[in-house]
Amino acid sequence: MLNLTVPLEDELGDVLEKAMRRQGLSEEALAHRTGVPSSRILDAIDYRSDLSSDELRRLADALELNEVGLCALGCGHYPSPEMISLPFCVHALRTPHGIGFANAYLVTDGPSSQGILFDCGPDFEALTLGWPRSVKKVDAVFVTHVEPEHSGGLCEVVARFGVSRAYCPTGADAPCGQEMGEGQRMKLGGFEVRAFGTPGHASAHNCYLVTAPAIKERGSLLISGDLVFAGSVGGAYFCHRQLATHLRRVLEGVPPETVIAPGHGPLTTARNELRYNPFVI
Repeated sequence: MLNLTVPLEDELGDVLEKAMRRQGLSEEALAHRTGVPSSRILDAIDYRSDLSSDELRRLADALELNEVGLCALGCGHYPSPEMISLPFCVHALRTPHGIGFANAYLVTDGPSSQGILFDCGPDFEALTLGWPRSVKKVDAVFVTHVEPEHSGGLCEVVARFGVSRAYCPTGADAPCGQEMGEGQRMKLGGFEVRAFGTPGHASAHNCYLVTAPAIKERGSLLISGDLVFAGSVGGAYFCHRQLATHLRRVLEGVPPETVIAPGHGPLTTARNELRYNPFVI
């Protein structure tokens, strides 16, 4: 299982609920298709699951989910990713959200006192609770999507740090920042940031691929927002079909060893999610 102190964002019940919404199935309809009693499905959704491997396999088939990944979640042992060392530092800034946390990320070149910020937390105070003291300047801000827990602190971050470059997905209703769309690239010092337009969770949503082209030790970081989590995906509040399309497109479009930094939950990798994520089949 993930050998990290940060728990998975979604448990088995969350994944089942999202998959049922995607298929338009009620507990009763899913029970009819699978032979798994609706009471046992409801127990799983309420985090009281004792579903057997056979029941999980039947649910995976009916819900068009990755059987291996769903069974791993059901057993409480989602596979650990093999992480590479990145040629830059990634500071995860976790801010309270509901009963869990939302993630923002500050990327620096190590010794520098400046960095690039991805997402902004609900407000400036929450964002800076875990802020590294060595970082005094923000060169640019990139927002994955406009939701309070990810973008609430944007304008205050821009004002406090005097940020001249703030980017949001094309079509986002953002109070400050300029649009950045599919395939656009920004060079900031030794970093390059490439945008993937990934609507699905929201109508305007970006993932950002971060690389350091000049550094011999290669490695890449995908800021995935609410497209993909370790072992799950974000809720498809805008479009299930588009989320599924962009999920596979992005995971297959980056190097397999790419480290994924999601909007919620722990870090993972493209290879791990292509292999095990229940929603990737």
